[in-house]
Amino acid sequence: MRKTGWEVSSGIESAGVKEFQASDSGPAPRECPDESVRPGKPPMGVRTLKAGLYTAVALCLVTALVHVVLVFLHVAPANPVSKRYSSQVNGWVYPLFEQNWRLFAPDPDSFNRNILARTAHTDPKGSVQVTPWFDLAAVDHSAVDHNVFPSHTSQNLLRRAWTSYVETHGGSDTARSERAVMLQTYLRNIAADRIAAHNEGRAFEFIQLRVVTRPVAAPGTAAGTRQPAPTEDRLLPWWKVTSHGK
Repeated sequence: MRKTGWEVSSGIESAGVKEFQASDSGPAPRECPDESVRPGKPPMGVRTLKAGLYTAVALCLVTALVHVVLVFLHVAPANPVSKRYSSQVNGWVYPLFEQNWRLFAPDPDSFNRNILARTAHTDPKGSVQVTPWFDLAAVDHSAVDHNVFPSHTSQNLLRRAWTSYVETHGGSDTARSERAVMLQTYLRNIAADRIAAHNEGRAFEFIQLRVVTRPVAAPGTAAGTRQPAPTEDRLLPWWKVTSHGK
């Protein structure tokens, strides 16, 4: 009987332990997929923004590549490709992307040039009114003198426009190429814009330039002495311009 009682009690205790372990572990969890992790398409606005960004980047890369190729054809020695597409290359490079070697081989001006301009206006009565000469170069010189950080525009815009005009026209004022026509228009527009700013609203329809070239004075020349005689006094023809002023 003792043996039987021990076996019964032992069986009850083991059964209780098994039930306790089963209840302690709880029911087996069921795996449910998390909907927030499930991949899906981004919103329409995000996709549109990405497409626009990719398009802008692609256009920038294509533009940069075209620019590099055209500038390379411009500075490279003459070859069949550059000769065939010379008009497209020059149209892209001039006047904003012109390339030269003057940084490594500077060629400072050995002459002083005074670029003067005057305008003409026809009044309602039919009479033509011509203004006195106005020195455009003197305005640039005054902006550069005693200026620690002079403007690149004041230093080079008008001067380079004139030298480019001379390179394409020589001693004649007749444009014989597309580039000559472009540089003539470029010089004319610069002069017209500056005269319009100086005239303070006075109207004009024609403009004329005069360029007086003098050699640079010798070192040690006292200030206020007589200027050297001009080596060239060139008078350009009257040019028709878009009406400026009121």
